[in-house]
Amino acid sequence: MAKALALMTAGAVCVAALGACGKREDLKPVAGQAPPPLAVGAKTQPTTEELTTPDAQARPARSDELLKRSEQREPDDFDLPPPG
Repeated sequence: MAKALALMTAGAVCVAALGACGKREDLKPVAGQAPPPLAVGAKTQPTTEELTTPDAQARPARSDELLKRSEQREPDDFDLPPPG
């Protein structure tokens, strides 16, 4: 019984320690180290904000357009019945 309590306490301490290790501050380059090389074809070095903001292809917009009328599906050559 005491062993289980000690194990649960150790687990809670580990979870609390892992939760505390994520800092929320801006990323800064390492002092004295050169910045990463410029990408081929790029005119300027992208900012941190530009690098961490997903583009439209990474997060496409959702389309909530409802069907206005029923449409017959076109035949699909790959829509085969299950084997067996």
